[in-house]
Amino acid sequence: MGTIVITGTVVLVVLGFGNHTWWLVAVAVLFLYTQYGRGGATRSQGSSAAGPGATAGSYRTYRNRRDQQAKWDRRYRRERPFESRRQARERKQ
Repeated sequence: MGTIVITGTVVLVVLGFGNHTWWLVAVAVLFLYTQYGRGGATRSQGSSAAGPGATAGSYRTYRNRRDQQAKWDRRYRRERPFESRRQARERKQ
């Protein structure tokens, strides 16, 4: 896939010498590929969903995140009892 994108970008750059709009298209293609393309390093850790092919490492990561979130929630309830009670009442309604 990367080879196709690079080749397409080179073709668009060459065409851009006649019409500069093609350079903008080439930049847009590269931008979209880096943002949403395969193997993009800019993806956040929480953006990948655990599917049927999930590995044990991804489950371990999920478990660590879940435990950390529970720890933060307990600490929040302990340090702000009135606020946590108010939020619990709002959730019931």
